[in-house]
Amino acid sequence: MTERNLPFAAVSRRRLLQGSAGAALSIPLLTPPTRAQARDRMIFALSSYPPSLRPWANTGTAAGTVKCQTLRGLLSYAPDGTVRGDLAESWRADGPTTWVVKLRSGVKFHDGEALTPDAVRRSFELMQDEKSTAFLRNQLVTLIDKIETPDAQTVRFVLKQPSATFVYLLASWHAPMISPKSSDANPVGAGPYRVTDVERGTRIDLEAFDGYWRAGHPKTKKLRFINYADENLRVAALDAGDVDLIEYVPWQSYESIEKNAKLKMDIVDGPFMYLLFNAQQGPFTNAKLRQAVAYAIRRDDVVKAAFFGRGSAMGGMPFPKGSEFRDETTANHWRTDLDLAKKLLAEGGQPGGFSAKLLSTAQYGMHKDTAEVVQQSLAPIGIKVELVLPDWATRVAVGNRGQYDFAVMGSAGDFNDPDSMTQFLDGSLTPTYTRSHGYNNPALNDLLAQGRAELDLAKRKAIYRAAEKLALEDAALVGVAWRQQAYAMQKRVTGFKNLPGFLSFYSGLTLEDAAFG
Repeated sequence: MTERNLPFAAVSRRRLLQGSAGAALSIPLLTPPTRAQARDRMIFALSSYPPSLRPWANTGTAAGTVKCQTLRGLLSYAPDGTVRGDLAESWRADGPTTWVVKLRSGVKFHDGEALTPDAVRRSFELMQDEKSTAFLRNQLVTLIDKIETPDAQTVRFVLKQPSATFVYLLASWHAPMISPKSSDANPVGAGPYRVTDVERGTRIDLEAFDGYWRAGHPKTKKLRFINYADENLRVAALDAGDVDLIEYVPWQSYESIEKNAKLKMDIVDGPFMYLLFNAQQGPFTNAKLRQAVAYAIRRDDVVKAAFFGRGSAMGGMPFPKGSEFRDETTANHWRTDLDLAKKLLAEGGQPGGFSAKLLSTAQYGMHKDTAEVVQQSLAPIGIKVELVLPDWATRVAVGNRGQYDFAVMGSAGDFNDPDSMTQFLDGSLTPTYTRSHGYNNPALNDLLAQGRAELDLAKRKAIYRAAEKLALEDAALVGVAWRQQAYAMQKRVTGFKNLPGFLSFYSGLTLEDAAFG
């Protein structure tokens, strides 16, 4: 059944009612002649149907890739990973605690409403509302003192303290602006595309917004997102020419795609796999037991099994490679040491081991394979692991409710700065499936807050060294593996770019530049 102009909120509610049954339903097959002739529509194969498309929620990369076509914030990212103006034309610091943002002239939302300073202020007020479930709510409430609108094109953010990373919040795809006549439940944005048709669980069709501010964009008139939850089918569809672009290229397919003259890949390093824990109930409320797990994992086996060698072991906190904040002496703090792991089990009151459920998902091979290696790694120290492998939408829902003992997660920071660790470690923030449930260390939270408020580079480095030390002791996040991340596409596709480092998941921003060569 097809529903025309279905609001995003309706897609989310009905999709969730479907449960896992909708994730892998029939996929419309397009005949090769039709695809060969179509040059006004780009078809992008998603790895999952978005659990929700509410503007300020974090529900995974597939959802973010769709949302950034219809919703845009004040700033975003250029293909080289630098911050650029989006709905805002310029931004500048005016002293240590004030940022002045100039809006672009003539920007319209999809409903015809103008982008005004009042519309910007309203969007931020909705995100900061005490009932809001916005992913960035706590950070915005903690940081922003007031928002002023001195003239028709200017927004002035007055902060409660200096911030080295405020511009990254403005560039986050979790902070888009919505029309003053819309709401979080039924948002209307100002992105390059607007939704025209939805088939629940299967596809989302979009068409270029003729009022988009960036002249000559998007370069392709129509865009279709289609759900290929099975990674092998996703690759097969690309090879057959039924789709033009795919995300989450399975690592076992890298070599065959590289050898395929019809296809090409764009690969970056940056995302990573890690374990998180239920710190509120169950065995892993004890940090010693979390540390025992950290020292038992065979990380090289994860790299081989899940990523076919396209990655490297990660035995520390998520400081990206090449970062000036990364300390190589602690980058592999957790090495495989079964004797130490058993000692920590005894210190944690479980010398004979125990049983635990490990939440992951079978929808992504990398998650399932990582979980299986973790299960095998923990058996020698007496931890009997039962795998729980639902579809991705269920994995997100269960994770948000904290219904697990420990869990496999794959992610990347929101930006290439050590403050991106905040989203994984600060327990004072809105609960999320990407962070250990119930974990909250005020001392660590305070160090992370100091780091983002400090403008002096040397002092920031010292603060993050102290934060890293405490995070390693708590083991609320246990690094497993760095991984390569690839998008694959037809050779004739131009303009699409895999953004560097942690920003790889933001690569959907470049779909407005994508065209057929």
